[in-house]
Amino acid sequence: MKKTIIAALIALSALSASAQVNTDRVMMIGKNALYFEDYVLAIQYFNQVITAKPYLAAPYYFRAMSKFMLDDFKGAEEDASECLLRNPYYTAAYQLRGAARQNQERYELAATDYQRSLEFFPEDRITLVNMGIVNVEMKQYEVAEKFFEVLLRRFPDYTPGYLTRAQLFLEQNDTARALVDLDKAIEIDPYTSQSFSARGLLYFQQREYNKALADLDEAIRLDPYFTGNYINRGLVKYHLNDLRGAMADYDRVIETDENNLIARFNRGLLRAQVADNNRAIRDFDKVLELDPDNTIAYLNRAVLKSETGDKGGALSDLDVVLEAHPDFFTGYYMRSQLKRELSDLRGSENDYLLARAEEAKARRMATTEPKPVSQSADKEGAKSTRDEADTNIEKFNLLVVAHEDNSRKSKYQRQSRGKVQNIHAPVEPEPLFVLTYYERSVEVHRPVYYSATMDQANSQLGLNWVLKVTNIEAPLNELQVQTHFRSIDHYSKRLEEDPRNDALFFGRGMDFMLVQDYENALKDMNRVLTINPDMPLAHFVRAVIRTKQLEYDRLQDEPMMVDHGNGVELPGKGELPGKIRLPEISTKSIDYEEILKEYETIIRLNPDFIFAWYNRAEIFTLEKDYRAAIADYTKAIELEPQFAEAYFNRGISRLSIGETAAGLDDLRKAGELGIIQSYSIIKRMQ
Repeated sequence: MKKTIIAALIALSALSASAQVNTDRVMMIGKNALYFEDYVLAIQYFNQVITAKPYLAAPYYFRAMSKFMLDDFKGAEEDASECLLRNPYYTAAYQLRGAARQNQERYELAATDYQRSLEFFPEDRITLVNMGIVNVEMKQYEVAEKFFEVLLRRFPDYTPGYLTRAQLFLEQNDTARALVDLDKAIEIDPYTSQSFSARGLLYFQQREYNKALADLDEAIRLDPYFTGNYINRGLVKYHLNDLRGAMADYDRVIETDENNLIARFNRGLLRAQVADNNRAIRDFDKVLELDPDNTIAYLNRAVLKSETGDKGGALSDLDVVLEAHPDFFTGYYMRSQLKRELSDLRGSENDYLLARAEEAKARRMATTEPKPVSQSADKEGAKSTRDEADTNIEKFNLLVVAHEDNSRKSKYQRQSRGKVQNIHAPVEPEPLFVLTYYERSVEVHRPVYYSATMDQANSQLGLNWVLKVTNIEAPLNELQVQTHFRSIDHYSKRLEEDPRNDALFFGRGMDFMLVQDYENALKDMNRVLTINPDMPLAHFVRAVIRTKQLEYDRLQDEPMMVDHGNGVELPGKGELPGKIRLPEISTKSIDYEEILKEYETIIRLNPDFIFAWYNRAEIFTLEKDYRAAIADYTKAIELEPQFAEAYFNRGISRLSIGETAAGLDDLRKAGELGIIQSYSIIKRMQ
């Protein structure tokens, strides 16, 4: 793509010669897309650079990064290898390839890559942690322990190091040393829910139920959205004979996630224990709807159906169990009894003989005298538990333990996405509102804000898609990427015939912005405003583009993989323990002056456009001018009383200047309107 010929930006697949591609510019746009998490689009740009200059290492690395973020670990490994083939000193590629191999369970190769990375950076915390993990996976515990020793000797206050080493000790059944590390992690940072979760589960396994309950209570206080803590607290309450409390915890999980298998299964067992058989059956119905191969659920439902008089249904469920477990002699005894009750005497006798034969076979194979089946899963009465992965059919009546969610086992130690941010999440405002055609779906719906400006624009501009203002914009998929490149071509051809059509420039500028080509998007919006200087949406888009450019320009020199302390922010000297670290107040710089002027113009042209007030407040927040931000958020709320994001951000701004009561009131309102992270901040502040 040459900067002087916009029409040369055509469908990506049509590129054929390196002379057509300004690779530096395309690399910049690709990294732009990667930074803003538009991974599919980023891959398309890096493809262009690789086609034009296949000898460069960097585009392979960044394409590998994009594929990794999309969980294409094999593709990421291959691209990282191509990068290293061209430049064996591209150290970040060793880390990335190691992580890709680790996620494919190719631990020896991953360890080789991490070792190579450590030759360049021997004190990199992320690499040391990952070296420990891969050696644990390979059962090389002594080697893993040495890496953790190096890590914690160099970084004695690194909480994730203690948490991960505790898991190493648990793998070795060394609960004493695991407990020491968990205690140390909590001593260093008492505001990380994962530490309390892990220690609570360890106390539970040691039957220290009151200690386990205290730790899980604290874990839930710090992170009220991780369901595993409620499931395990339910188990603890069950062992403390608090059946009502256990049931309440499972109800809480199912209210927020009706498809949670463990909560459904455990609640079904608890309901069966209190003879609430019909509702227990409904829970197992749901389990089997979600997991049709769960024979343990079939067996429990068979028992319940038999007790409620549904002998035929119980028989059908037992047939499924015995087909999957033909040596489960207890099942044959049960089916024999059912067939007898259904007057199938021949079938009953056959099952009884099968049961006797399988039982005799089991006794011959056993090295010790087995316990009766009714006690085989009953080491402490009816209160043993089983792991989620344990599918032993003889443990059919045991509650299930929830371990740490896989999303908390960080892939490449990324701490900016997924549930990993639950490790003492930073206090961040809701993002800017942008103009787009696509927005992501969210679990909790927020209010929809009416805008006459948007209605007017959609009716007058005649664009191919409906414009939306949102702060949860969605990245483009591959089809959408190709569609918008074709749309750019289409607009370019029409503009050759009608070069004064502001709507055509606006439409093409939107396409350029969506494919992360901010330079050309800005040029088109400038042309729109030359033709029609009073178009508020063009000013709005231009302000958004400038903000994104500034954000990216400030950070583009940072490595794509940076160790930020695993996302855990420890209280600094002079800070009050338990309080949230808030941004420091500073004076406004000149960096955002042009953007602020843009929003002032929009407000002058259309003072009811709430998103201009909101975005200008966001700029004030970035420049630490919290009182100006509060004033603008307040104006936005006056115009739209259900403006959830404005309440949330105003609350954060008020907390930043010490107006705690008013700030918490704003966060409560934001939570009421659908911003669920408000409640976590409220709990931590209180």
